[in-house]
Parts: sequence; C-alpha cells; structure tokens
Amino acid sequence: ATSLSTPISADGTTELGDTLGAEDHEFEIAETRVALGPAMASLDPREQKILTLRFYGNLTQSQIADQIGISQMHVSRLLTKALAKLRRQLTD
Repeated sequence: ATSLSTPISADGTTELGDTLGAEDHEFEIAETRVALGPAMASLDPREQKILTLRFYGNLTQSQIADQIGISQMHVSRLLTKALAKLRRQLTD
C-alpha cells in the first residue's frame, strides 16, 4: 500500500491523492434513469410501446405508425403527450 501523501512529481508539489478521483458528471443522468422506470410504468401500454420503439428501437415515427397501424401524425401526437407526462413526473 502507498500513502496518498506520496509525492509523485519531480518538485514534490503533486501527491498521489491529487491524481485520484474526479467529479462524476454522469451522476445526475443515473438518478434520472432510476426515476424513469416508475414514470414509464405510469403511461398506458400504447404510449410505453411507442416510446420504446422510438427511443430504444430507433424507429422513425412513420415506421412506428406502420407497425402499430395508426397514422404518423397520431404517433407524433402520442409521443408529444407521453413525453410531456414523463417530464412532469421527473420534475416533480
């Protein structure tokens, strides 16, 4: 084991402890991902399916419309409505 106070620079001004650890910028995203599960569960099954196809399946609105059997415009409206619900729940 080595002390975190061990100098690692030639002039002795930098210690081993100075080089370890950093701010985790992904922490807020992780919290949002944890909160997303219950928020998604609150949507109706069709909204869940559309969001899953769009964001996890990377399908276009037209492809989703063909798969579900509704118009692309209706998919657009349902996406907008479902995303608004998710935003409300995640900001509360």
